[in-house]
Amino acid sequence: MAEYKLQVTTGSMKKAGTFDHIFVTLIGTNGQSERTDLDNFGLDFMTGQTSTYTIKTDSSLGELLLIKLEKDPNMWLPFEDQWYCSKIVATTPEGDEILFPCYLWMSRGEVVELRGGKAIKVFEETHPLLTEHRQKELTQKKNIFKWKTMEEGLPHHFDNEAGIPAEVSFSDSKLTEIRFTKALTDFELKLRGLFKSMEKWDNIEDIKKIFYFKRTAISDYVTEHWMDDDFYGYQFLNAINPNVIKRCSELPPNFPVTNEMVQPFLEKGSSLKKEIEKGNIFLYDQKMMDGIPPRLHNDEPLHVTPGLCLLYLNKDNKLMPIAIQLQQQPSETNPIFLPSDSETDWLLAKMFIKNADLMEHQSVQHLTKTHFLGETYAVSTLRNLPVIHPIYKLLIPHFRFNLHINIAARKTLFGPTQPFGLSTAGYDGMIELMRRGLSEVTFSSLCLPDDITARGLGSVPNFYYRDDGLRLWDIVNRFVKAMVEFYYPSDDDVRKDSELQDWINEIFTHGVLENKASGFPESFSKVEEVVSFITMVIYRVSAHHAAVNNGQYDYQFFVPNGSLLLLKPPPTTKGQSNMTTVLEAFPTVGVTVSIASLLWVFSEKYTDMVVLGQYPQERFDETEPKEIIKRFQAELSLLSEHITARNSKLDVPYIYLDPAQIENSIAI
Repeated sequence: MAEYKLQVTTGSMKKAGTFDHIFVTLIGTNGQSERTDLDNFGLDFMTGQTSTYTIKTDSSLGELLLIKLEKDPNMWLPFEDQWYCSKIVATTPEGDEILFPCYLWMSRGEVVELRGGKAIKVFEETHPLLTEHRQKELTQKKNIFKWKTMEEGLPHHFDNEAGIPAEVSFSDSKLTEIRFTKALTDFELKLRGLFKSMEKWDNIEDIKKIFYFKRTAISDYVTEHWMDDDFYGYQFLNAINPNVIKRCSELPPNFPVTNEMVQPFLEKGSSLKKEIEKGNIFLYDQKMMDGIPPRLHNDEPLHVTPGLCLLYLNKDNKLMPIAIQLQQQPSETNPIFLPSDSETDWLLAKMFIKNADLMEHQSVQHLTKTHFLGETYAVSTLRNLPVIHPIYKLLIPHFRFNLHINIAARKTLFGPTQPFGLSTAGYDGMIELMRRGLSEVTFSSLCLPDDITARGLGSVPNFYYRDDGLRLWDIVNRFVKAMVEFYYPSDDDVRKDSELQDWINEIFTHGVLENKASGFPESFSKVEEVVSFITMVIYRVSAHHAAVNNGQYDYQFFVPNGSLLLLKPPPTTKGQSNMTTVLEAFPTVGVTVSIASLLWVFSEKYTDMVVLGQYPQERFDETEPKEIIKRFQAELSLLSEHITARNSKLDVPYIYLDPAQIENSIAI
């Protein structure tokens, strides 16, 4: 007689437990156990509970290959009663302790077979039963996770017609908290008569008071300093879109800024040419916006502004805007605006640049480069890598809610009456921006060190996004390198892994749409290529998403600092504006507050947040990966302490790349 001890853990989330019967069958190289009802005295499988069960067999089953779980209904319960099994730890008669990760919701009548032990690549399988199990798993997942096209020229996404599998759906607590947050904001806005109001704003002070209770230190700073040129420049480095300016080595021919125009704003005795040579001049060129079709407002087209903004790093290490042209081609009706122009002329010029910047941020930097490309990484992982694969184990925690939030985004953000449809570009314009953004994506541009170098921003002072990001990139890279090299000791291991090759090929096909110019790999031949790509994936869906998402309420709720929608055309002459002109350009009260409400939801912290480096789902059974994770967590903790200490000395703290504030995945 042989005995197997099973420690069965039920998840700790709401409604994870069950009153149904759970049956188990152990399958080994020498046979299998009888189908056994797991039933101890008292209640079994309650939320957060770990219970031990004994399975007896006539003799040892040999190497334990699979644990088969079956969920049968309790005859006294008329309602469905799903069960979330976290993991099973099996102790064999020989004294071996084997982890069988599960982390699945089971419904009545469902059968699940769990793999245990160390991570295994496809060419390492030694038993035909496990090879068959592996193939069966991938076949089932490819039937669930199918590719679908949203719009031509955009990354393909998960076809969710059959519904979202529970394992990649929002938790009950998250759904409840999101709905409560949205209801709370809408209630306040309705109570104060702001919700759906068609009125225009009478003054700037009223916009500061959209919400009585939702304030942050940064949002307060924004409302007081939004007109300051140094704060305007600061935001290109450390606000929600620090991805666009480049060091200027020469002026574009379509931006005829002269030394006479800007010399008053440069260091005394210097010139534009000298400052360019010193590396102190920077350019934001919004040529991607050129020709974007605007939406209609009152049957008239709005104006998408493909402007150019020149910035100067002064002797106080402040980045200052010194010249703005609002259209790509110079003309008499396209003047170059300067800080010496009237206050409202200069303010309007900055506002139109920011309007285009926010549309590019949301459509390209935020949605396309994090949410939607992140979804292709996630779907390809689910389709091509079985749960026993080491790269699946490494990556799946970083795709936790990516599919669900994207499904919600496609329903609630797009469309003529949705927030993106209400932007200056409207639905069609935003889609075209995304299409253009994807066509220009390169692998190197998604790798932070390469991007910083390419834009010439390596030595710009007070660039906290760069400083924190590069430290964080190095920590993630060391973590990934250690993990990948543990499982892939040679390049030959990479080349032999057909599942890994299928994974990267589907990302190339469905993510960048087979665009060879992107530099995305179609296959892997070296370990270092795998390390580089997975570093990019983890960084983009965790840290980079935090950088472009988490500050949206801080910097965007106050419309004068930047709005997705401007209702007036950009100025074509100087000296014709006043503060009334500025206020008339803002969206109505109702549109303003509806976008602010949504930004509140996006920027809120929810209780089920899992921060970067935390892995509550125990998937690795080997000692070395567990130690690598501990080192990763320790390095992240040290970086968080460094950032907190630095921020304590800043008027405007940069918090978005603090590891303690970064979610492990795109979850909102």
